[in-house]
Amino acid sequence: MRDPRYDILFEPVRIGPVTTKNRFYQVPHCNGMGYRDATALATMRAVKAEGGWGVVCTEQAEIHPTGDIAPFIELHNWDESDVPMLARIAEATHAQGALAGLQLAHNGMNAPNLYSREIPLGPVDLPVFSIFNDPVQARAMDKEDIRNLRRWHRNAALRGKKAGYDLVYVYAGKLFGGAMFFLSRRFNTRADEYGGSLENRARLLKELIEETKDAVGDKMAVACRISVDELLGEEGLHAAEARDIISHLAELPDLWDLTLSSWDNDSQTSRFAEEGYQEPFVTGIKQLTTKPVVGVGRFTSPDYMVRLVRSGILDLIGAARPSIADPFLPNKIMEGRIDDIRECIGCNMCVAGDHMMSPSRCTQNPSFGEEWRRGWHPERINIAGSRSSVLVVGAGPSGLEAAMMLGRRGYEVTLAEKSRVLGGRLVEERRLPGLSAWGRVADYREGQINKLANVTVYRESDLTAEDILGFGCDHAVIATGSNWRRDGVARYLLKPVSVAPGAEVLTPDDLYSGARPKGKRVVVYDDDHYYMGGVLAELLVSEGRQVTLVTPAPDASNWMRNTMEQFRVQARLLELGVRIITNHGLAAITQQGAEVACVFTGRRVMVEAEASVLVTARLPRNELLAGVKAQMTAQAPLKSVTAIGDAVAPGTIAAAVFSGRRYAEELDVTRDIDAPLFRREVTGLAEGPLPWRTQ
Repeated sequence: MRDPRYDILFEPVRIGPVTTKNRFYQVPHCNGMGYRDATALATMRAVKAEGGWGVVCTEQAEIHPTGDIAPFIELHNWDESDVPMLARIAEATHAQGALAGLQLAHNGMNAPNLYSREIPLGPVDLPVFSIFNDPVQARAMDKEDIRNLRRWHRNAALRGKKAGYDLVYVYAGKLFGGAMFFLSRRFNTRADEYGGSLENRARLLKELIEETKDAVGDKMAVACRISVDELLGEEGLHAAEARDIISHLAELPDLWDLTLSSWDNDSQTSRFAEEGYQEPFVTGIKQLTTKPVVGVGRFTSPDYMVRLVRSGILDLIGAARPSIADPFLPNKIMEGRIDDIRECIGCNMCVAGDHMMSPSRCTQNPSFGEEWRRGWHPERINIAGSRSSVLVVGAGPSGLEAAMMLGRRGYEVTLAEKSRVLGGRLVEERRLPGLSAWGRVADYREGQINKLANVTVYRESDLTAEDILGFGCDHAVIATGSNWRRDGVARYLLKPVSVAPGAEVLTPDDLYSGARPKGKRVVVYDDDHYYMGGVLAELLVSEGRQVTLVTPAPDASNWMRNTMEQFRVQARLLELGVRIITNHGLAAITQQGAEVACVFTGRRVMVEAEASVLVTARLPRNELLAGVKAQMTAQAPLKSVTAIGDAVAPGTIAAAVFSGRRYAEELDVTRDIDAPLFRREVTGLAEGPLPWRTQ
């Protein structure tokens, strides 16, 4: 069972009037479900609790319409009508043996109030500090506004108590919690008792903590979430000042939850930060208070967790993204199943879901967000619906997931891969700059498949349609991936680009295979807008080439705004000397270079280069699927042939893994093709008189 080295992680910790059963603490995290998907959200949190987390917290719950962060879909705790939904989450968490935490938040100057249309509130008169640069300005709070805010927060805490929570937050971090705007010298230039000195700037936070404890502290622990550095030097809230604030308020809350600010610093991707990158910022803070301290850092290694506790850095191991990638991480450590942990790859696909106002998703854990909607579980799956055998062709992300989950269902599975190494696109992509952690997607699944006696793997098996039809299986799954287009077609160009004879054109597939531009000057044309254009530009520069990145988008790797790393990608490329030309689409490729056109005016310019690398659209490798279908007959033993993942529609690795899981879930399941694809919670209609009806 459990390795004794990890016993310390399963010690109970007292947090004010409550005690957590272990040191595993799922910190508040968004999920794109919020007030819209009550039961789906409650089920997701319940799965975390089932997986062994001692504390499971909600995302931020807005306490008042003046702190409305729409269009983002978070929880509401505006009035009594929100209590039943909040109670459902707490009840689901308790049912699986965890403490339930509620993060209260008044978003202050971060809230444009697009839904409520209330005037935003802040310490001074300034534009709102929102992600979309909304043309909305906050008004400076007067003393009555501050009294109102304190009352709203107290009432929200009381509603949390009524809903059955064990722990409630006072939020002053990441420029989401409105109290942080008062702490910050950048935003707080007030001249009254709420501005100026550190003691004055911390006054509102102190009052909120004291009044929350007075209201609910007899039954509920009161946590303070605070940012310990904005990474802006002395211009922002910095380490020394944060420590002064924590020292000033040291014994007031029952727990300190430490973060970096803003969210893009707190949840950095693996491309730019290693596991535990926040350790230098939280080291020493535990010595400022007797209260327990929790922090995060994309922790997946139990040995590292133990060191953090034994060295007195943290009392509780906080996690958001690792708890999404593997909700059962604590139980797997407790049961001695370390190699079964589904490690977070730090891609921030989960964050992207929230930014797109849709149920969040995870590359490693395709069941995340689908626990109630589709009835998927991260560790369990229904037993096989028949004694059928399945041949999976292709061991990329979708093929590996399908083979693993079909094996867990109990089917006899054969996995055939044409190369020696399993992983498909990940075999090459994990070697690109900053993407090594992404290889965990393949490593985890290969390790799990090796434990399944009913899954047989054949490497270096390049099957033909005749091979598949003659194999004798009941079902065939085609997971053969995709190829990058060589003709420039994607979003900007819908027809192939003109290429002069002799001009050198390469694709990511060419670079994977070891090909390189013959000359030193290279144009990377990126109409994909995710990571590939940026990482290939970085790769080519590291090999001594002069690179110009051209994109029709307004900045490099534009979609990565959703993963909160676009600005880091652009900064790195600029630091490496990459010339970036935005808002220009590909017009022609000549022997002199790439001719590009302004997306607004159509005006053309020549970018001199000796080679062009096109990162545009991809085409599914569906020839094998077509061949099998063409040769199938009524007498053939094959019951079905189905393409999954990139072989259907090229997309993200997360989409490919999801496709594999979906195939495994739905095999031998009879479903009305016109029935709903998943469960959803429909808004209840208001009762009482309706204004357009004659009474």
